[in-house]
Amino acid sequence: MSSASTLAFIGGGNMARSLIGGLIARGTPAADIRVSEPVDVLREALARDFGVQVGADNAEAAGPAGLWLLAVKPQIMRAVCEALAPLAQANRPLVVSIAAGITAAQLQRWLGGGVAVVRAMPNTPALLGAGVTGLFASVEVDRNGREHAANLLASAGRTVWIDDEARMDAVTATSGSGPAYIFLLAEAMEAAAIAEGLPADAARTLVQETVLGAARMLTESGEDPAELRRRVTSPGGTTQAAVETFEAGGFRALVAQAIANATERGRQLSAAND
Repeated sequence: MSSASTLAFIGGGNMARSLIGGLIARGTPAADIRVSEPVDVLREALARDFGVQVGADNAEAAGPAGLWLLAVKPQIMRAVCEALAPLAQANRPLVVSIAAGITAAQLQRWLGGGVAVVRAMPNTPALLGAGVTGLFASVEVDRNGREHAANLLASAGRTVWIDDEARMDAVTATSGSGPAYIFLLAEAMEAAAIAEGLPADAARTLVQETVLGAARMLTESGEDPAELRRRVTSPGGTTQAAVETFEAGGFRALVAQAIANATERGRQLSAAND
């Protein structure tokens, strides 16, 4: 028999580790968490650091659990789900997947149908407890299931429910891939600062703290980003010169195209793994 309080992580990589750490920090007993992970060193680290139950057998980990968190690569998700399908049909767990590009319909089909599925897209700041996760629930997920899934992912940061699964690829493109866009901007700013004569260590500190401070202003002020930008852009000043250069170079259109391309790639991943 499965227990609603027991969680099974199928896959014990970085994202699973961050979620487990967040759950433990928020008071979930280690005894309620089971992890299946084929890599010995990852398995041993999870047991050592968090005291959770670990093993290499997916069915053994999933058997007693009321919630399964599927944290394996999209390329092997079908094989993993099909192997677990008899258990899913017998126990009817709540299944949460964090695999990019794998739809709820695919998960349903591979698990034998009729299973409550939540598709989740966290991002890498979840490793610091500062992430954000987009969530979509199949019709089989009831209110308790939605709360359970949201509480699980809240251990890594804020959560946002998406009603139309077709928009989940846009979530992936915006927030799932989004940290890389910020890192790219920081990389370019740091290189430009060095080119202007700043020492490398000073350039890095200036860029890091600027990105951090701007993010805090954006999240803590409650103001629209356009308004915050206007407030720091004095007419005829240095900021205006820079912003006008971005605008003249088609910055907005480039960002829109980048997110559109990432969204389309998410759809392609779904088709490739069907």
